Amino acid sequence: MNTLNDYITEYLEYCEYRKRLDSKTLKAYKTDLKQYNTYSCDLHECLSRNTVDIFITELHKQYKPKTVKRKIASLKAFFHYMEYKDLLEENPFTKLDVHFREAKLLPKTIPFHSIQKFLSVLYEQKKQAASEYQLRCSIRDIAVIELLFATGMRISELCSLKPSDIDLESNTVLIYGKGAKERILQIGNPEVISALILYQDTFKEDINACGYFFVNKLKHKLSDQSVRFMINRYAELAGIEQHLTPHMFRHSFATLLLEQDVDIRYIQKMLGHSSISTTEIYTHVSNNKQKDILVNKHPRNLMTPMKDNI
Repeated sequence: MNTLNDYITEYLEYCEYRKRLDSKTLKAYKTDLKQYNTYSCDLHECLSRNTVDIFITELHKQYKPKTVKRKIASLKAFFHYMEYKDLLEENPFTKLDVHFREAKLLPKTIPFHSIQKFLSVLYEQKKQAASEYQLRCSIRDIAVIELLFATGMRISELCSLKPSDIDLESNTVLIYGKGAKERILQIGNPEVISALILYQDTFKEDINACGYFFVNKLKHKLSDQSVRFMINRYAELAGIEQHLTPHMFRHSFATLLLEQDVDIRYIQKMLGHSSISTTEIYTHVSNNKQKDILVNKHPRNLMTPMKDNI
């Protein structure tokens, strides 16, 4: 007789080879489902609505809402698969209320002047490079940050770029986003293009050996963690006290474009969001644009000044 662990293993293979989910999604599914398997050993018991209900309550006690939401989604997808394979008499999620109130956190952005200061320090470090090694590192770091801010791509998307994804003749980048969705973005700034050309020429052999566009000193694929470390280092050199993350460059990309009156649907496409509601959160962050509208365009400013007759 199959155990729950057997069904989980079968489901993860289905996700990898049939649904072709990416490695990060598979890892999350595996973690979440193994946790449920540990929670309930008996097969009949773990397929019951009551067990799932109690498990979800325990999740709420241990984790933040965002994590709970992910774990519920993993479990729900698994039971949907079990139902699809006719391995359930009844799906435990049927008539199970899993909705809960989740606080919406506004995305943290980097002020425009801080981004300008950050980039200035990057280029200054390149000028001051005292060795060939330092110069190569600076050339790569400039290319990474310039592309991150120029496109608003996720850090995982940037680190997964292949040499063929960057076309410096047409100045475009092919991005593989969530759910195996592709999008092509134009690189419009001459300095960004120059930074990428210099990087590509300098690291040509390493790129060919690695198979990825961005490489580390060992000629391996540049990791998300390396980029985080890189950002922390330059932020410290620039005297920026705000804690910066790769994703904040993405948030800033979207917010600053919105403040330049770019249509939110264009921003949605550029970010690779499947739903406009995900992009709309940036409308709450654009404080500079809001200030400009209320100070300069509010109809109260069109009225004749009132005289105080008291």
